[in-house]
Amino acid sequence: MAAVLNPLDYRPEDAAFNADPFPLYRRMRDEDPCHWSPRLKAWVLTRYDDVRRACLDAGMSSDRLRPFFASMPTPEQERIRDIIRYLSAWMVFRDPPDHTRLRKLTASVFNVKSMHAMRPDVEEIADWLLQRIGERTQVDFIADFAGPLPALVIMRMLGVPREDLEKVKTLSDRMALFIGSSRANPEKYDIAEAATHEMAEFFRAMIAARRTQPRADLLSQLVNLRDETEGQLSEDELIATCILLLFAGHETTTNHIGNGLVALLGFPGEMARLRADPGLAAAAVEELLRYEGPSGAQVRVVAQATELHGKTLRAGDRVFLLLNAANRDERAYPDPDRLDLSRDGVPHLAFGFGTHICLGFPLARLEGQIAFPRVLDRFRRIEPAWTRLNWFDSMVFRGVSTLPIEVAR
Repeated sequence: MAAVLNPLDYRPEDAAFNADPFPLYRRMRDEDPCHWSPRLKAWVLTRYDDVRRACLDAGMSSDRLRPFFASMPTPEQERIRDIIRYLSAWMVFRDPPDHTRLRKLTASVFNVKSMHAMRPDVEEIADWLLQRIGERTQVDFIADFAGPLPALVIMRMLGVPREDLEKVKTLSDRMALFIGSSRANPEKYDIAEAATHEMAEFFRAMIAARRTQPRADLLSQLVNLRDETEGQLSEDELIATCILLLFAGHETTTNHIGNGLVALLGFPGEMARLRADPGLAAAAVEELLRYEGPSGAQVRVVAQATELHGKTLRAGDRVFLLLNAANRDERAYPDPDRLDLSRDGVPHLAFGFGTHICLGFPLARLEGQIAFPRVLDRFRRIEPAWTRLNWFDSMVFRGVSTLPIEVAR
């Protein structure tokens, strides 16, 4: 008699699941690739082809915040007024033509060329952070390196002084409570609202200063940006874009670098390969992003009813695209649970795909390509110093807040 598998019990908030979600992801891909989650009241997609197709599907809307805000009672809307005001203007939560306009304007100055031009700055900041660690053998890799590196890089691009690092990181972390966490703790909304208001006022003052005295930075370019067909960014769009670039420009890259080191520690042979051959860095970054990407999911709203795996997805239904589940799909990658720094194959989905692919992915790649070889060159021995990793309780962010390691020069 064939064994009967337990019913799928998808609990994204469960600590044991977060510690290792991949066995359940495999079952979901095999048994129920278009899974209805009663907890989320949403569909969950886990196969590579389905997630990729949904990223490209115009019938799947990214405009998910405005309907959510509109459904809230008026007192709740007042409670998070600045969150609504500025996050609603983020291009990642807009559909064409609004998304097209905002992305075209922003990408005219924040583009592959400008990001690649940051290489000397990324190298200088990475070296400074490693020198600051000095001869210590006990290191929190997130606090000491993976956290400040991308934050300082995007701050330098925008023209934010280095001494404001602690302030903007704290505000960003508090905003993440709304963007990437559950509503289990109602105080999270108040904390995130206060942080959003303070971040907006911070950039409002910087924007005013750049209008009277431009500098050679990205913020000055955004302030003075004019396009014959797309016009210019409004004041709220400027502030929202600055917050988005700062927030998205370091939160996911911090997770990428932290998760990447965890993966390398789990595959010491691959770590040794990269240490011996820094020329592997570009390929290594792509495989590390595939293996344990920094974003757990993207969310869409069904705009046009569709059928998938015998299920009917109705207009208005929410759909979670599980990027990391798709990136471990054995239908797309042979032996997907093995880290192979020379792997070749279809592009991973860690940054999403299509028109909504992460605007800053070239910068994230560059930072990883610089960070990993430098860390491995600086420390000839790296050992885990944790008993258990505490992964974020988030479907959006995949990472840890602390990563204690022991190192030797």
